[in-house]
Amino acid sequence: MRTNVHKLKMDDKIESAVELMEKERLRHIPIVADDDTLIGIISDRDVRDARFSIFSNKRLDAILQKPVKEIMKTEVFTVHPLEYVADVASMLSEHQITGAPVTVDDKLVGMITGRDLLDTLVQLMGADQPSSQIEVKVSDVSGQLADVTAIFKHHGINVTSMLIYPDKQSDYKILALRVQAMDIRAVLASLKDEGYEIASPSIPNMERPSDYD
Repeated sequence: MRTNVHKLKMDDKIESAVELMEKERLRHIPIVADDDTLIGIISDRDVRDARFSIFSNKRLDAILQKPVKEIMKTEVFTVHPLEYVADVASMLSEHQITGAPVTVDDKLVGMITGRDLLDTLVQLMGADQPSSQIEVKVSDVSGQLADVTAIFKHHGINVTSMLIYPDKQSDYKILALRVQAMDIRAVLASLKDEGYEIASPSIPNMERPSDYD
């Protein structure tokens, strides 16, 4: 979450919200009381709907002088700082929103957005570091994960992150492993020798390196 949150008071003008959104490229601004109690939120869509009439393409600039309390939403979806990232992402998706205030005892302490979640996913997956991703199709039985990772250990390849998700085409699971290696031909060959199907990457005519032992 971001703790340096741009916020407004309910009596601030809509014009201030517009300027803040344009300057900081914000899609949501939480509205707080003097003690930082969260009382509402406005989105870029709220501002857009207020500035333009559905019956005209002309801006209603007089609206800009009204307070944000005229357009803010008071039913606000919030999250707690100790919520797990995956749970927050699921909740944002379920509610079809792109951001949420983070509160403790109704006090605003941060803000989390879809962009924050995306950046976190990249870091958790290790995709921001030099690495390779290998996706292995395995049967849904006990011990498959240990067997696959043992092959990586044999090749001295460190697994930095991993996801497990169901294969949509079968009853199998997909192990998506991010590894600290750029040349993965040898480990791919070993996986295939052990009977595993490589879901990704697809390397036609893959040959075992000549120095592979």
